[in-house]
Amino acid sequence: MSAGPHSRTSSRDRILARVRSAVAAAPEAPEPTRDYLTTHTPDDPAAVLDLLHENLADYRAVVHRTSADELPLLLMRLLAERGSATVLVPPGLPPEWLSAADATRIHDRSVSTAQELDAVDSVVTGCALAIAETGTIVLDAGPGQGRRRITLIPDHHICVVRVPDQVVASVPQAMPRLDPTRPLTWISGPSATSDIELDRVEGVHGPRTLEVVLLQG
Repeated sequence: MSAGPHSRTSSRDRILARVRSAVAAAPEAPEPTRDYLTTHTPDDPAAVLDLLHENLADYRAVVHRTSADELPLLLMRLLAERGSATVLVPPGLPPEWLSAADATRIHDRSVSTAQELDAVDSVVTGCALAIAETGTIVLDAGPGQGRRRITLIPDHHICVVRVPDQVVASVPQAMPRLDPTRPLTWISGPSATSDIELDRVEGVHGPRTLEVVLLQG
């Protein structure tokens, strides 16, 4: 016969009491030391950007570099080459980014279903930060990014990173700039997983194609 809830609580309390008794005379834990290097990358913005580009590409993201003047034409070309007839636009996305694109804008709505989002050809967003040493893009649902699900359901995600303002070298440098109370999404390349035989499958947990635009100036 299985034990009732009171028996389980009593057993838990006895175990915790034994643990407390065993560590009662233990010395106070020392304060953690934080004298480790916060980055392994030279303090050179060009080197950090090149490393970000290299690691993004190593994770199979498609990387582009452009200026503010050229961004609308670049996004128009990327959407046209993809054959995207519709593009999901999060609130707060600068309107000039897609000013040259022909695709029909689909605005994110709270009532949008997963099926409706899955029917969208592409999504264009900004980001919160990009981390060079890990080739990671961080989203926090801020202006120009939208809710997490709009970057997980569509099969094609174009993410614009403002350089150098949104680029850091390392994770320790990134953490103080991120708000832990926001819904953080860490993206290192397009969605990918492998089965027991190591067959790689892309697009299971997010977009099959990730394109990152490094916007300079």
